[in-house]
This record gives sequence, C-alpha cells and structure tokens, in this order.
Amino acid sequence: MSSSSAPRLSRLLLALSLAGLTAGCFQPLYGDRTVGSGGSSLSDKLSAVEVPPVKAENGTRIARVGIEMRDQLLFDLTGGGPAAASAYRLDILLSATQVQVIVDINSARPEIQNYGINATYTLVDNTTGKPVIKGTTFSRVSYNIPGQQQRFAGERGLIDAENRAAKVIADNIRSRLASYFAAGA
Repeated sequence: MSSSSAPRLSRLLLALSLAGLTAGCFQPLYGDRTVGSGGSSLSDKLSAVEVPPVKAENGTRIARVGIEMRDQLLFDLTGGGPAAASAYRLDILLSATQVQVIVDINSARPEIQNYGINATYTLVDNTTGKPVIKGTTFSRVSYNIPGQQQRFAGERGLIDAENRAAKVIADNIRSRLASYFAAGA
C-alpha cells in the first residue's frame, strides 16, 4: 500500500462507518410504522381526516374543481379504502386564475393559457376544535386553445388543466398532512 492511498482508505472507512451508524435513523414516510406515541400508522392517521365539500357557488367552474380535488384527496388519504372515525377536519378554500400566455396577433385570440388554483387549508383537531395546521398551496398548469373552429377542444383542454391542477393541490395537501403526522409539527 502506498503512502498516498492510506489517507484515502481511512476516509473511505470513516464514511462507511458513519453510514452504518446512521442507517437506522431513516425510515420511509409512507412505510408501515407507527407514528408518535399513539401507536397508529401514518395511513391510519391520514384516513382519520374528514374532508368536507369545498364551499363554492353551485354551477361554477371552481365548484367542479373543488369536487375533483376533494375526490382525489379522499382517495389519497384513505387509499381507496373506508375512512376511519374522523379525528380531524380539513377545511379548504379554493380560488382560480387564468392568464393568457400566447395570443394570436392576427385574430387576438389566446392560443396558450395558464390555469391556476390557489388553496388555503386548515386542519382542525375535532377533540379540541383548534386548528393544528394552516397552510396555502398552489398549482399552475398550461393548456392550448387550438383555434376558433375548435371550441370544444379548447373547453376540453381547460377541463383537463383544471383536473391536473386539482391533482397537484391534493398531492401537496396530502404531503403536508403526512409530514405533520410523521413529525408532529
């Protein structure tokens, strides 16, 4: 062994020993382990979250998006199974934005638009009635409007954009709730 490889080997052994010591400290977030002192798993805690319907005026686009987002969130929280007895309530308020990104210079019609959802959510502990998490999240997606002759394709593009944005919002909220239940903060 040469004199230059000895320090390199000692650094490698040190790194491997540190990796071995900390290997037990990391656990997957969505694994089947108990969370906190309650002894229940993360999936049990998530399925105990009640998600009431999003408050929006009937017949509006945001009402449809609220239903889509709530359905996705319920599936994400329960895994498609039955919900547990609710220990928490998740209140969500949504607002939407649309911005024209590219406009046809000949017809002055939009060709590409951005659709956005802003969500404000509050997780309330049902036993105390106090909020334990307050947060906001957002999603921005773009969609094409294929021209004046294809109105229905443009409408379908908007609906698809709304659904994609609702899924992102649901995923963001689920991740924040999982973080809260795993870390307790």
